[in-house]
Amino acid sequence: MRVLNSTSDNDVSIRVETDDDIWHLYNIIEAGDFVTASTTRRGEQASDKIRSDRAEKKRMTLGILTEKVELSNDNFRIKILGTIKTGPQDIGQHHTLIIEIGSDLKVTKKEWKISHIKRLERAVSDTTKSRVVFVSLDRDEATIAVMRQSGLKEICIIHSLKCGKQYDTKNDDEYHKEIIEKLKPIMEKDMPLVVLGPGFEKELLIEDGKSKSPEIFSKCFVYHTGQCGMQGINELMKKGMGASFLRESRVGVEMEAVEKLMEEIGKDGPATYGFDYVNNAAMVGAVDTLLIVDSKLKNGNYDTMIRNIEVQKGNIIVVSGQHDAGKELESLGGFAAILRYKI
Repeated sequence: MRVLNSTSDNDVSIRVETDDDIWHLYNIIEAGDFVTASTTRRGEQASDKIRSDRAEKKRMTLGILTEKVELSNDNFRIKILGTIKTGPQDIGQHHTLIIEIGSDLKVTKKEWKISHIKRLERAVSDTTKSRVVFVSLDRDEATIAVMRQSGLKEICIIHSLKCGKQYDTKNDDEYHKEIIEKLKPIMEKDMPLVVLGPGFEKELLIEDGKSKSPEIFSKCFVYHTGQCGMQGINELMKKGMGASFLRESRVGVEMEAVEKLMEEIGKDGPATYGFDYVNNAAMVGAVDTLLIVDSKLKNGNYDTMIRNIEVQKGNIIVVSGQHDAGKELESLGGFAAILRYKI
């Protein structure tokens, strides 16, 4: 994400550069915000201002008062529904702005919450980080997934069609070839590739990959896990991830933090969960790390609690509800804290 301009009037102009930016904007824009962007709408007839059903759609800039924001994970865009307040036509009527990669927009808020500002800063910072592609496989099937800032997304599952111990090298070659072909449109320059799973199939894939498509496997990391598929990827991430680039990724940070929280809760250590308990801990300066699901910030204002924690030099981690760690945190009420001491 790129911030094009920011004014003292609570206006921020933004350019959407990656699909991760879509997720960040979904969590920033909320009902009551004023959003201005280029869009298309059917033109008006000059005579009576009654729009013809066959009138051509024209590109124009409209400003709408947001009533609802919808996220589409499949094609990486958000729909901002609201009432037209500024523009060349149809003032007072409803319209939907489609925001996708490459869109420029201006967001005006009555007040930017701390959580909004931090997410905006995070979005700008995250743009420079490479995403990670996973191939989690065994001799029977391979799962390809991508780690975005919003969480893990499964792309596809490839079956080897091997039957027991009776298979020939041709099937093996076709299995690896199909995996490599699926990777080609996903991989970008300098994007890390993590190959994992039980057994030796991962080493065989890497050997084939370096021979047939060295550009894809040039930045490849291999790990052994007890499971394959999405379970194997989550297992790897919960282990703390062997490579530093994974550990530093946003999803890796979130999953490690939730794992540490669950360990402390399991051994009755210095941890608590639920808004009331976490807020009480914040008021007495006991919170070392706050974990909060992003949906809570979207639907509520918790600036007072966040300020209390920041004043006491506490750490704040906003966890995406799109991956397993976020769902685990949601089951605890969406709020949890690792404490400096038990209270």
